[in-house]
Amino acid sequence: MTELTRSLLEAAADLVAEHGSRGLRMVDVATRAGVSRQTVYNEFGNKERLVQAVALHKTAEFLDGVRERLGSAADPVDGLRRAITFAFDLAGRDALARSVLTGANAEDMLPFLTTKGRPVLALATAVFAQHVSAGWPGLAADRAQLIAETAVRVALSHLLTPGGRSVEAVVLVTLALLPPCPGR
Repeated sequence: MTELTRSLLEAAADLVAEHGSRGLRMVDVATRAGVSRQTVYNEFGNKERLVQAVALHKTAEFLDGVRERLGSAADPVDGLRRAITFAFDLAGRDALARSVLTGANAEDMLPFLTTKGRPVLALATAVFAQHVSAGWPGLAADRAQLIAETAVRVALSHLLTPGGRSVEAVVLVTLALLPPCPGR
């Protein structure tokens, strides 16, 4: 990704967090990024493609952080806990994520996690399925996929409707679906 593309995506993400995708204007993205409006159009073509690019960029940023946490732990359960904690922390500090999840300013982006959430769900599920398969070798691929999708759906549910011990709830649901591991 070029520095220009990254700059435009960050500017657009900030503006979507403030005004939603309906309130996003290409001229505002250009102004915030310090380029011409034509440059924004040359890079993305139109507003719809820019909003899609923002969603994919933020999803990739999120999943990179999740992968890092999953892979940094010797114990797969600890990796799961770290990854889920990261997801909840990011949702609390990232302006766009906070707006999407709370419906403040970016309520028109909520469908990217709900009714139009299949791409995000599929990407996140693939990351967690890989972790589950690596952490529990011998587990059937379809079962690892089911466990991963369930964990992601429970995490999204807790992100959209926060509760007291959200991270632990996701971990406990995931562990309930896994076969017993000796020594755990």
